[in-house]
Amino acid sequence: QVEDVESGGGLVQPGGSLRLSCAASAFTLDYSCIGWSRVAPGKKREVVGCISSSDGSTNYADSVKGRFTISRDSAKATVHLQMNSLKPEDTAVYHCTSFYDSFHPLSGSYDYWGEGTQVTVSS
Repeated sequence: QVEDVESGGGLVQPGGSLRLSCAASAFTLDYSCIGWSRVAPGKKREVVGCISSSDGSTNYADSVKGRFTISRDSAKATVHLQMNSLKPEDTAVYHCTSFYDSFHPLSGSYDYWGEGTQVTVSS
């Protein structure tokens, strides 16, 4: 069974920061881009962004562009999501996500893993 483990969520005030981590297993190697998606209560899942497995380039949803940064530690097979300037609308469960479209990864198919980590932005 493929599992990725997310960590780093929590409660933060608006304007604050959090850093999420995804411990990617070896079975998630068959993807073009790895990153994050999120789901908020009553809303559809939203892709957040990803980092390319080939050249390390990143793609972000417009809603997080300029505030979130995805990076990877290949030696540790870990992907991080640095979230700054958090807003209440960022409140969601965040999942490590594998994206499969090489040219437009955030628009193509994807799979999300694990139980996710809860991020709550509230004063």
